[in-house]
Amino acid sequence: MHAPRISRPWEPGLFTRTPATEHYRVNGGGLTLVELDPGDTLQITDVEGLQPCEVMAFSARANPALAGLGLLAGSGCGFIQQTLAGNSRQVMRILQALTKRGFDTQRLPGAGMLWSFDSAAGYSRQFTLSEPLLLIIAAPAHATSVDAQQTPSELRIRLHRANPSVVHVPTLPEPLADLVDEFTLPAGSARSYTVGKGQYIQVIDVAGRQSSDFVALNRRDLDKGLEFDLDQTVTRTLNGNAYPAPGLFSKFFDRQMRPMLEVVRDTVGRHDAFALACTARYYESHGYFAHDNCSDNLSRALQAHGVQARSGWPAINFFFNTAIDAHQQMVMDEPWSRPGDYVLMRAMNDLICASSSCPDDIDPANGWNPTDIHIRVYADKERFSIAMANRKTADADPVLTQETAFHSRTSALTGSFTNYRNCWLPLRFDGFGAIDEYYGCRERVAVMDLTALRKFEILGPDAEALLQYCLTRDVRRLAVGQVVYSAMCHEHGGMLDDGTLLRLGPDNFRWICGEEYAGVWLREQAEKLGMKVWIKSASEKIHNLSVQGPLSRALLKQMIWTPATQPGLDALGWFRFLVGRLDGFDGCPVMVSRTGYTGELGYEVWCAPQDAEQVWDRIWALGQPLGIVPLGLEALDMLRIEAGLIFAGYEFNDQTDPFEAGIGFSVPLKSKTDDFIGREALLRRSAHPTHKLVGLTLQGNEVAHHGDGVYHGRAQVGVITSACRSPLLASNIALCRLDVAYAELGQALQVGKVDGVQKRIDATVCAPIFYDPDKSRVRA
Repeated sequence: MHAPRISRPWEPGLFTRTPATEHYRVNGGGLTLVELDPGDTLQITDVEGLQPCEVMAFSARANPALAGLGLLAGSGCGFIQQTLAGNSRQVMRILQALTKRGFDTQRLPGAGMLWSFDSAAGYSRQFTLSEPLLLIIAAPAHATSVDAQQTPSELRIRLHRANPSVVHVPTLPEPLADLVDEFTLPAGSARSYTVGKGQYIQVIDVAGRQSSDFVALNRRDLDKGLEFDLDQTVTRTLNGNAYPAPGLFSKFFDRQMRPMLEVVRDTVGRHDAFALACTARYYESHGYFAHDNCSDNLSRALQAHGVQARSGWPAINFFFNTAIDAHQQMVMDEPWSRPGDYVLMRAMNDLICASSSCPDDIDPANGWNPTDIHIRVYADKERFSIAMANRKTADADPVLTQETAFHSRTSALTGSFTNYRNCWLPLRFDGFGAIDEYYGCRERVAVMDLTALRKFEILGPDAEALLQYCLTRDVRRLAVGQVVYSAMCHEHGGMLDDGTLLRLGPDNFRWICGEEYAGVWLREQAEKLGMKVWIKSASEKIHNLSVQGPLSRALLKQMIWTPATQPGLDALGWFRFLVGRLDGFDGCPVMVSRTGYTGELGYEVWCAPQDAEQVWDRIWALGQPLGIVPLGLEALDMLRIEAGLIFAGYEFNDQTDPFEAGIGFSVPLKSKTDDFIGREALLRRSAHPTHKLVGLTLQGNEVAHHGDGVYHGRAQVGVITSACRSPLLASNIALCRLDVAYAELGQALQVGKVDGVQKRIDATVCAPIFYDPDKSRVRA
């Protein structure tokens, strides 16, 4: 006899599994308002450590109430009052909430500290409330210089309700601005509404994992008896997509090719923009007759506007997790959306809209449990940043795409931006273009915003020991003032990330990489080992420009002042850094490292956000006589491919080891005798390699693309990881992960196009560094 088998998947962050528990996040340098009832349990956690926590408390009678938490007001606790004196949107909403509850915002009480400045990562305090309280919880921050490592970090709040709501629905997120209209769609219902040109529509998944079909018709045409609604084929064609795919387009069009909607924000990233809303026929085909369905619900909702009913509505199905598999079949699973996730759109014409809360309860489309959808409409006067969202971990809060501190300068030169590592970075610049920017870097000097790189401070007596265990390089050999490039691997040898490590002191390091999760992973390893070390996220507090090209030294030596204890810019060696100031003793602090991603002589300039515009302006002004160009990601891609520099998601992933990725030099298995994560797997993999990163030179003028198969006869023996048309070499080149049996220099192969068989491009194996293979320029 066997017990029944039970499905218990790990589902982090899903509200319906823990309806009595609420989670909140306090950003480093920010604050959050939380309301508590008697019996509620509050837990506040310092996620990264070394982050103080300041609290201001009020009772239901609008009196100071720190005593309810066993705290006293402290004389040095002024961060909350100082912040509330500002005029940000968050501050305005907190002050409005206090006023609404009868508090005098002109006479705020003193605050108290929950713990001191030396807290360990994961340190927390817990309270059970005996009376209702309103709390303002803050993670204080103060401006620091770029070489300081005292970066503010997040606090997490876990609130367990003693008497949770009978209806297991989480609290709606705060409105993004003043509302024109809002309403809730109960599960299985639909409603029509009118939206004016320029107004914004926010579709919110209240409890998570709930789909919502959306249709829109041109209101002016509808007044004439003409029905022009969203057209998926036109939209896909005008956006340049050959095949349907999950996700949203930046704009949606009607069949007259007129824009109807612009997507402004999306916190999920997974939607169905190519299939029909669910229909009666779908449920009937599964044996469920007379089942509610979105198409009929939408038809009924639009009937009052004279819209003809349809048995199947082409719709944007927000949050519906559908995909097209390798056999061109549509497949589905539970939505990616979490409680409070949303899509924000801007109407580009006067529209009649209809939204549904999908009633599908016969498959995973709504997590088997249909819930509510909430709609909000905002005025056309509002301005919202264009953004997507990223989650550091599965249960973390979404973080919207950020503008770097250099954005005011780069946006004055271009409107072509892309979301890279949750930051808006330029693709190309108006009046320049990728080719001009490329030659500007190869021949003169170029400047590029690379703030999207993730930065982590590793501090404490066990910092060196942790990094020695977590990185492939021998960190004990790294001197203060030196930089080293390293891989970071999983136990099985696959790469988690690559990056550069700076040693700022005996027990002070800065890890610079691309993967946001790297900080979480390092913290997890430190906790397992019981080490006394702190890993602090510093990405938002350190912004950086890459200054690359043969004239980069000539430019920077005019503006970087260093004290006698630091090397001058002229004397700065390859993979070294200095701490100096802009222009002189009284200038803003900067760090300069002799590093880059172009294969040219180059540097990276690091500064605090408040100094970013000043640093850009100085570089730009001094660069004019030298022919400086701004550098976008398109030109950077050509530069780094020519130099054989690898890129996450292309040359490596968690299934690729450093040897296969072409950076075996970063794994000194013979000279580094200390154990490190992945060592045993890498010893095994290096002894029996199966693939190798090589270069390919292609015949003719047709370009290969990432993912193209590489063939020897009928058999596929490799895959293109990156490719470009090299302006300087006047040929098409590619990096390729290739079976070692065919990796000999001069080996003739073919790149497969179309289906890999009908069209082939002849190619020859070469070294993966096409430009300056002995690195004489970068070492100059």
